[in-house]
Amino acid sequence: MISIENQTDCKKEVTEMKIGRNDPCWCGSGKKYKACHMQLDERINTFHIKGAKVPTHKMIKTQEQIDGIRKAGEINTMVLDYVEPYVKEGISTGELDRLVYDYTLKIGGVPACLHYKGYPKSVCTSIDEVVCHGIPDDKRILEAGNIINIDCTTIYNGYFGDASRMYCIGAVSPEKEKLVRVTKECLEIGYQKVEPWTFLGDIGVAINQHAKENGFSVVREIGGHGVGLEFHEDPWVSHIGTPGGDYLLVPGMIFTIEPMVNMGKPDVWEDETDGWTIRTEDGSPSAQWEYTILVTDTGAEILSR
Repeated sequence: MISIENQTDCKKEVTEMKIGRNDPCWCGSGKKYKACHMQLDERINTFHIKGAKVPTHKMIKTQEQIDGIRKAGEINTMVLDYVEPYVKEGISTGELDRLVYDYTLKIGGVPACLHYKGYPKSVCTSIDEVVCHGIPDDKRILEAGNIINIDCTTIYNGYFGDASRMYCIGAVSPEKEKLVRVTKECLEIGYQKVEPWTFLGDIGVAINQHAKENGFSVVREIGGHGVGLEFHEDPWVSHIGTPGGDYLLVPGMIFTIEPMVNMGKPDVWEDETDGWTIRTEDGSPSAQWEYTILVTDTGAEILSR
């Protein structure tokens, strides 16, 4: 996840780059521009002329990059699948972190979280009122009634895959169970809104509407992000959104959708003692699910879940 403050201001590249029809394509494929990305650029430019916010070339992945990111996503999903049976009452979040670390290395990956901007562990474990960035700790033991988010990002052959899942530990309250379920529904609803030549803002609108209809609120300051070549890239993905707003969705874009939904108010705060842990301001429980998603010619594909 990435905060709104960290997003960069990207300008339109298509109109800035003058490429001849017979020049090599900007993507590095070695093909002539007319046989590669020219038609896509021309279609993007029709939206740009009408005032739409359109993606830069950097946001549009090549087929080689897509294949690499897809494989990294598969490896990341394998890590989450591996650790899932261990997420139960009595285990420490520190032990979950070691399981993630050991298995990631075993299958040829690298835990992307470890040492990222000083983060000390290989995975994020966020329990109850912790919205995100919870740091694993041998002293934090999972108890019946907890809900926990396991957020995992894996580097494989230089590419990144990213996803997170929620777990209910033992018997949880009906209110927590509903929160976890509705948050997953929000993610699925957001995913269903991903279609080429529509707009990123519509994803957040659909997510926010479903959360509010169920009596919950969506965190505003933290959202999804582009991913694949780096841990965090543009675009920033709001889970509130504006209808028809934000970036045009174009085939080849890859980003996460990861709604953070609170049982109480949407306000959050950062724990200054560790500089990472984000909690709900009112102490209410929070839930999050995350996919890495590719925009395709006909819809969307989940690359990691």
